[in-house]
Amino acid sequence: MANENLDNGEVMSRLREQIAVAHVQEMLSKMTSKCFNKCISKPGKALDGTEQRCITQCMDRFIDTWDHVSRTYGNRIQREQAKGIQYLGNSK
Repeated sequence: MANENLDNGEVMSRLREQIAVAHVQEMLSKMTSKCFNKCISKPGKALDGTEQRCITQCMDRFIDTWDHVSRTYGNRIQREQAKGIQYLGNSK
């Protein structure tokens, strides 16, 4: 098996990449569904100008919000990890 030759760092790196890809796929799926449902009332052969603007604004807001939530969550995890490390250091 090819994966037997990977060290822990390589395995973790690949796992992080797979998680990142899954998060992007999830974001795109949710964004597509939400923005389509919000902006397209009568699907047709082409989007009119109003629908195009609505889709663009919806996608921009969704991505900005996703970025904000991701950064906030990442910062929270870092704080919690720092607290855990600090706690472990004080418990010796």
